[in-house]
Amino acid sequence: MKSWHSLIEYFQGWRDKYLHHSFLGWIKNSSKAAQFSGQSSLRRYNKNSKNSLRDFLAMLLVSIVALTSVVGYRFYNQPQLTVGKISPLTIKAPYSEKFEDNKTTLEKRKEIQTGIVPILKQDTFLTEEIQTKLAAYLDSVDELRKLTEPFPFFNPEVLSLSSQKYIRFCPEEEFKSVLASVAQNFREKSANPQHNVPLEKRPDFNIKLQQVASELKAYREQTSDTEFNTLIAQITLTRYRYAQAWKKLAQKKNVRLDDKEIVILLDLTEKDWKTTKNTISLAIDRILTQGIPLGMPSSLLEQAVSAQLNPDIPENAEFLAHNLLLEILEPNLEEDKDATRNIAEKAAMAINTVIVEIEQGEVIVEQGARITQADFVLLDGFKLSQRGTNWDGLKLCATFVSFVLGIFLVIQRRVYTSIRNRDYLLLCLLSLSAPLLSVFNFPHTSLPAIGLLVSSFYTPSLAVYQVALVAALVMFSNQAIGYSYLLAGCAGGLIAAIFAGRLRSREAIARLGIMVGISQAAVYLISNLIASASPATIWSAILPDASICGLFGVAWSVVAIGISPYLERFFDLVTPIRLAELSNPNLPLLKRLATEAPGTFQHTMFVASLAEAAARELNCNVELIRAGTLYHDVGKMHDPLGFIENQMGGPNKHDEIDDPWLSAEIIKKHVSEGLAMARRYGLPKAIRDFIPEHQGTLLIAYFYYQAKQKAEEEGATVLESDFRYIGPIPQSREAGIMMLADGCEAALRSLRDATPKQALSTVQKIFKSRWQDGQLLDSGLSYDELPIVADVFIRVWQQFNHKRIAYPKGALDVSLNRNRTNS
Repeated sequence: MKSWHSLIEYFQGWRDKYLHHSFLGWIKNSSKAAQFSGQSSLRRYNKNSKNSLRDFLAMLLVSIVALTSVVGYRFYNQPQLTVGKISPLTIKAPYSEKFEDNKTTLEKRKEIQTGIVPILKQDTFLTEEIQTKLAAYLDSVDELRKLTEPFPFFNPEVLSLSSQKYIRFCPEEEFKSVLASVAQNFREKSANPQHNVPLEKRPDFNIKLQQVASELKAYREQTSDTEFNTLIAQITLTRYRYAQAWKKLAQKKNVRLDDKEIVILLDLTEKDWKTTKNTISLAIDRILTQGIPLGMPSSLLEQAVSAQLNPDIPENAEFLAHNLLLEILEPNLEEDKDATRNIAEKAAMAINTVIVEIEQGEVIVEQGARITQADFVLLDGFKLSQRGTNWDGLKLCATFVSFVLGIFLVIQRRVYTSIRNRDYLLLCLLSLSAPLLSVFNFPHTSLPAIGLLVSSFYTPSLAVYQVALVAALVMFSNQAIGYSYLLAGCAGGLIAAIFAGRLRSREAIARLGIMVGISQAAVYLISNLIASASPATIWSAILPDASICGLFGVAWSVVAIGISPYLERFFDLVTPIRLAELSNPNLPLLKRLATEAPGTFQHTMFVASLAEAAARELNCNVELIRAGTLYHDVGKMHDPLGFIENQMGGPNKHDEIDDPWLSAEIIKKHVSEGLAMARRYGLPKAIRDFIPEHQGTLLIAYFYYQAKQKAEEEGATVLESDFRYIGPIPQSREAGIMMLADGCEAALRSLRDATPKQALSTVQKIFKSRWQDGQLLDSGLSYDELPIVADVFIRVWQQFNHKRIAYPKGALDVSLNRNRTNS
């Protein structure tokens, strides 16, 4: 009880402190404060504050009790003798029986299902594509080799293979120097048979050139001129073909080898090339038939390639074939999801239900022994687990709930201060929905719907905190629900909370629902993959669950969209979407206003333009001020001709009445009638408040001074209160802006040929009069903001009152005549 008294005293102290400062500020700033009874206002405020505090504490108590009842549900029927507890006595079986251990059975089945090795199947399309690529590459090499045929182009016993390889690609200068050297050597030897200078000793010849020159010299000495010239011609043709092959090679885009490897390919003999080609084709067929799974280490693939290469392949071609296969090969096995799922389900269902049985008189658990899962199944089956209310658990739950609510209240006071008791009730009901679902072990939490609704009704920041705190309550209430589901729901709820409050159409919110579903599915999938020791093996098992989790995210968004209109009406809430709907001029009440009081409707539209522009400049709620302005004068429909804008130049009704008191009552009645109409058409309170607050407690000056003139003639007195609106004065920045816009509309509309400076002076006078009359005290508008509003009003007035180009004399007649001719 002491804690409750302390809490009440704290709230009363905070209330009195706030009241003291606000009331002194009201007295200090208002030049009309002396006209009001400060003491009576203070007593009335104290009474209202006490009632509000009492209602708040009652709502807080109800919230704690309700949330504790749901969050602590498991403590109502909780076994005292549970797994892990020490048995206080020896318990024996009262009779022979056997019980199913569902928990252990489910755990074993899930372990089998998630750990199953996936079934793989060959991707035939990819396999054929790999084989086609290899065949195309080998064909391109064949084509290149045909350009360089024949090789060897001469007898290897006369001209060695290494010389023939070198002579095909050596530079033209080297080849000519070899021929010149051979010819010179032949002439010198012919002139002097004893003269013989070994070519290998000449400094301008490298080793390869020396070998080629030596072999050509030897052949030249052994054969005739015709045969030697035939060889030279054959060498020249071979060199030409080889050069052409390299030119064509530069145009090939499917060649994957470097220059060194290409040289090796072109220098292979036909026999060696056929062996290499057959080895590559056979190796790739074997490897693809065996299959390459996704994620196979590169080292294992290299070993497989090396094992499949024919030992008869030339040594210099083995490295080339090895690299080529590694370049072309890629995984061609994919998971057969249907087969894997079927075998996983069969393996899970093959696990028999775990049965725990016992004979009569056998000991279930010894005194002082720790209770196991099997022991608990028997104790609970025999109803010996001592189930009952765990009061300590409920106290802990109430403490946790109070702590969470305390955090929420602190945050709410910072991010969204204008909240009512009915709003607390709504937030409490929304918070109850998620733990209530967990009571029935429903894994797909309602956090997305909570985030979407709270963000739409209040602010995204409040919704984010609400989702986080409710997630904590769900985690505390039911620890049996998998964390993957809770994380997914929390992710969906946070996304809905962040974005829903910024959307302005139900179609956009529907698209947000799809994004929520996708995020839930992704988070569920990722969390399960991270938690698994072998993520690849459970992909097929968790993908269906992830899809279902995503669909529930979309479903909760649909539910939120569906119930939001009912919650808006029942709890008297305004959302941007509802405000946009209320601003539709085709709604019945606005259509009536346009028809029955067209002048008032036009006045309303201009006031809305002024107020919207100022609200946008001051970062106020533009949707709220637009809707509130459209309805602020609907009460004038009770007597449209009683207001000058609807008289259309006709006789003034008040001149015929000639009674300022009655005229003032007609004028004031548009507020009370407007409130009645607003209630009849179901307008929310936030919109209804604009009707009395746009006039505040202003003086109906025209009839007041008319009444004073009559009273002076008759010697009577006039009460100013008879000619003041009942109020209240504007209670929000939006209402304050609209009061200023409503007061300036007629004055600005009448200024046809005035300069902006003159118009600004008129607006400033009106603002000064409202400020000095104390009409803006509770609005939240500061004195420094009034010049900003005045500048915006002048800017809008200039846009409405812009000048047009005057038609030249006779131009209008010509235009009309042309229109008649065309018609």
